[in-house]
Amino acid sequence: MSIADTLTLYFSYPFVRYAFVVAIVVSLSASLLGVTLVLKRYSFIGDGLSHVAFGAMAIASVFRMINNNVIVLPLTILAAVLLLRSGKNARIKGDAAIAVFSVGALALGYLIMNVFSTSANVSGDVCSTLFGSTSLLTLDEGEVWFSVVLAVLVIGLFIFMYNRIFAVTFDEDFANATGINADRYNLVIAILIAVIIVMGMNLVGSLLISALVIFPALTAMRLYGDYRGVVVCSAVIAVVCAAVGMLLSILTSTPVGATIVTVNLVVFIVTSLIRRA
Repeated sequence: MSIADTLTLYFSYPFVRYAFVVAIVVSLSASLLGVTLVLKRYSFIGDGLSHVAFGAMAIASVFRMINNNVIVLPLTILAAVLLLRSGKNARIKGDAAIAVFSVGALALGYLIMNVFSTSANVSGDVCSTLFGSTSLLTLDEGEVWFSVVLAVLVIGLFIFMYNRIFAVTFDEDFANATGINADRYNLVIAILIAVIIVMGMNLVGSLLISALVIFPALTAMRLYGDYRGVVVCSAVIAVVCAAVGMLLSILTSTPVGATIVTVNLVVFIVTSLIRRA
């Protein structure tokens, strides 16, 4: 069977088409906010929040909730707000605060899943949550629409607040001087990142989701020197890498999330070598 026939066969199944759509919208949303996080040197907030989401998902699994997002999304957003506040006002600041949240939530989540096990295969459940799972291929139409609506919300808010996010990204003091409340927009950015983390959990897992936030932005910065160019290029790279990674995953029977992240990594390495040359 040729590659074209194989892809045609797989895409005849609705769950494959659903997974492809979710991969595209999650990658696109993550890439837009990733530029701001990288420039503000706050890249690891995605990693910290993903571990918080893992802990929240462990709690949801204990209560055997049908829709995990009822717990996961609010707790991840709350963690984003607390991380932002701790970075400015508390004794534990910046990267230290992220480390505390990240390691604490990861350990607590794993402990909860072991002590209050609801499955005969705890190790398999933990591995799926950390690195992405086959649940991506069992998405129903409602879950796909949920991801699409959240993605449209994130992208729409980013476009609407583009100029203010640009100002806050490069110079918060200047932004405040011109009447822009930098703290408010930092809060919005943190909340949007939390939403993206929750969206991407099924796609690449909690340990790999930060790669979708960071890699496209870093790659775009190797190719463009202005903010708008980096944002647009980052979005294009994210969508292309997600599509290529998804197709390779189908053809080679490799994990979806890990394949998409690997494609992002390869593109980053290639562009870095070209830039250096």
